[in-house]
Amino acid sequence: MPAPKEGPLLDDAAGRLIRPYTVSGGRTRPTTALDLLSLVMATGSAPQGHLGPEHSLALGLCRGPTSVAEISAHLRLPAVVTKVLLSDLVDCGAVTARAPRPHGTPTDRSLLEAVLDGLRRRL
Repeated sequence: MPAPKEGPLLDDAAGRLIRPYTVSGGRTRPTTALDLLSLVMATGSAPQGHLGPEHSLALGLCRGPTSVAEISAHLRLPAVVTKVLLSDLVDCGAVTARAPRPHGTPTDRSLLEAVLDGLRRRL
């Protein structure tokens, strides 16, 4: 029998051993507002209550500020399932989450005009 790729969740022959909807308990909406760029970080507090192995894996990825998208990729879970897991961890005080800080004006008109002028000159 082939060895699992990464822990108990994946197997070379069978693929994912646990369906994503099972991981989230069938829930599709997180209790905390998170987007893919939200940064989550462990607080150092032990989670209250029993959490599944996927919660533990997610918590282990939050040692430093880590985006929801990055955690989702590492867990190989859909983003919505990862958001549910992370919101459980926020609810029990094991992680904190914050929205990403904007880097200036997202649509700087002068920058866009300069790019457009450069593109026109190349044509």
